[in-house]
Amino acid sequence: MTAPEGQEEMAGDQEAGNQAAGSQEAGAQALSVTAGAAEAGQRLDRLLAAALPQLSRSRLQTLIAEGRVRCAGQAVTTPSAKVKAGQTFAIIVPEARPVALEAQAIPLEILYEDRDLIVLNKPAGLVVHPAAGNPDKTLVNALMAHCGPDLTGVGGGIGGEQRPGIVHRLDKDTSGLMVAAKTEAAHKGLSAAFADRSIERAYQALVWGLPQPAAGTITGNIGRNPKNRKKMAVVKHGGRPAETAYKVIETYQNGRVSLLECHLKTGRTHQIRVHLAEAGHPLLGDPLYGRQGTAGRRARLLPEAAQTALGALGRQALHAKTLGFQHPVSGERLQFESVLPSDISALIRSLESF
Repeated sequence: MTAPEGQEEMAGDQEAGNQAAGSQEAGAQALSVTAGAAEAGQRLDRLLAAALPQLSRSRLQTLIAEGRVRCAGQAVTTPSAKVKAGQTFAIIVPEARPVALEAQAIPLEILYEDRDLIVLNKPAGLVVHPAAGNPDKTLVNALMAHCGPDLTGVGGGIGGEQRPGIVHRLDKDTSGLMVAAKTEAAHKGLSAAFADRSIERAYQALVWGLPQPAAGTITGNIGRNPKNRKKMAVVKHGGRPAETAYKVIETYQNGRVSLLECHLKTGRTHQIRVHLAEAGHPLLGDPLYGRQGTAGRRARLLPEAAQTALGALGRQALHAKTLGFQHPVSGERLQFESVLPSDISALIRSLESF
């Protein structure tokens, strides 16, 4: 396998969308990896991760999905694509978008911490990392204040937004367990564990209706909604494979609402919200996938106290309750549980009364 770095920018085709016209982007870096006979049959993301250790596997998967990896002039957008001996892949890595990262003292509920990592309970309303529209007051800013200046170099790598220490994320309005890396060794180990799906994650969600069967698996590729780019959707063509296992824990109001436990077998953007909405059981309070007209009619059938509690929730009723993984440095098995926060608990109590 060969992976020469620092080559001149490649002349890119003038294609639309997310074509690897990153070759035309100021500051972009062009890399090249050629598969040898020993790599034949490997997944593309694994080949690239082994050849380009400066890029995490999750970062490479994003570059692949964005169309920034090409072979014989064609974009390869499937991380699991099997490579052939002799194939050469051109990778365009965009320059890191500058973000003015500032340490900000924001209270954190820390469950575990050592020199390598930190596990915390993220409250609803806290954005994980700075981005357009949320330049500060994020979890990253809080971690920088808590962990000190050394954190800024963790997971920096080449290209992409600066997200020091972040190896996974929760939506702004999803509460629950997260782990962040404090050292580069922990960042690489945790990123690899998320990529190979060895991290245990379970969520609790309140959904409309009673899913049938009471336990099962929802599958369907998830990609951008072609009619609304701010949303994700189950798509027939393209997208990335996604699988969500669920089981009903409790039902309320004669099956009008159910409490589910969901286990992620993949980790796509908005996966639980999209899959459950596609199955006809959107999350209570979900402003993006909640089918507001239908949700409004369903809400009016609930007791007045439940309607009040649902209005006070102001977010999707989703909580990351379980997080388990092997410590990336010590090898110790770590397991964490988080109880439902007060807003979801209050909604459940109101649903239990008639």
